[in-house]
This record gives sequence, structure tokens and C-alpha cells, in this order.
Amino acid sequence: MNKNILAIAATSLLTVSVASQAALSSTVNLASDYTFNGVSQTINDPALQASFDYAADNGFYAGTWASNVDFGSGEDTNIEWDAYIGKFFQLNEKVGLDTGIAYYTYHGDDVSDTYNYPEAYAKFSYNSAMGDTQLNFWYSWDYFGLDVNHYIAMIAHTVAVADGHNIKLSFDRSTSADEDKWYWGEEGNDAYNHYRVEYMTSLHDFNFSLAAENTNMDIDTADSRIVLAVSRKFSF
Repeated sequence: MNKNILAIAATSLLTVSVASQAALSSTVNLASDYTFNGVSQTINDPALQASFDYAADNGFYAGTWASNVDFGSGEDTNIEWDAYIGKFFQLNEKVGLDTGIAYYTYHGDDVSDTYNYPEAYAKFSYNSAMGDTQLNFWYSWDYFGLDVNHYIAMIAHTVAVADGHNIKLSFDRSTSADEDKWYWGEEGNDAYNHYRVEYMTSLHDFNFSLAAENTNMDIDTADSRIVLAVSRKFSF
């Protein structure tokens, strides 16, 4: 099987706002496509996603996140359900560090649980007058249940273009340590690149994003695309 599964994200869809004053929160997201690192997890169809998160004042957080998925290839896996735990450290006025571990599970088919895998991550952030810069790393020692080491590195920069309007530019690279067990695109490719430009804004408690992305793989689920998403966060 040769497809990319969610490592956190997205877009990092597993990014937790630990600065929130609310201890408990939930976010519901509707997207025109569920992509991770430019690869569709729903064979280019829409996705409904939701999370439930706890964040403490000391930076500790834990949560769970779920989405519909469709991997095609003649099997019926239809749900991804993840859990994560971590801690955010404010190293100084400008630099932050988010570290944690996640576990990804899949459901809907007899073979779905064979895809389950753990992943560790570290995300560095730097805030300045020029915007927010992030350097993120993810590592799994059993990627997609295949007993293979897998690495993802991302650099991203978010800048405000007007009050309440932001642009995020990102580049990431996914690398398999054993292309005989897991490869990208054509057989023998141990890595691929992903590029994304995203516009973000909010209106009446709803968050909107419009992204253009592409990869250097020549497959239908990782070609150039536009992804529209709308979400709302609820605090308890």
C-alpha cells in the first residue's frame, strides 16, 4: 500500500492551542478534502472532523481527534481516530516548544487495526514582528504498522496581511527509512516534497481557510489542489 496517512496536522490537524484559557474545548471542522502533506486521505472527497481537547495552565494537554477517511484499494477503512498527549514550553518571550506523542487508529474493515501506529513530535515556534515561524518534526518507528522508521520535517511561516487575515506558507518533506516497506509515488522513492499556501480568517466565531497545495509526486491523490475548510471551536 502506498499512501500518506495523517501524522498530526495540516494541516496540522492535531495542533493544540495550549494557550487557551478554557481547560476543555472541542473543534468541529468541515473540509473539501482531508489532505496531509498534500496527499488526500479521502480520495479527493470532503471530510467531517472533530476534536476534544484538554489544556492545563502549565502547558500540559491531551486530546482526541477523528475524521472520515477513504483509502480506496478495495477495503472499507472509513474512520481515523487518534489520541495525543504533550506539553508546551514557553522557552522565552519569542521561542516556544511543543513536544508530545500521538497514536493513530483506523476502523471500518477487518484489516484496519493493522494500520495503527505511534508517532513522536517536536515543534519549535518563533514569534517576531515579521510573523510566526515554525520548525516541526515528526517521527514514527512503526509507520502505518509496517515496522519502518518514518520522518517528516516542516518549515512554515505565518504573517498577518491585515487585521484578522493571515497567510501561511509551508514546505515539508516526508522520508521513509526503508523504501522496500514504504515508498512514495513510484517504487523506490524514499521521500517526497509538499508545498502549501494557506489564507486564514475568522467571521462570527467561525474560522475559514483556503489553501493551494501540491507535491512532487505524480499520483491522483497528491496532485495540485485547492482545499476549503470551515471550523468552529467550542469552549466548556
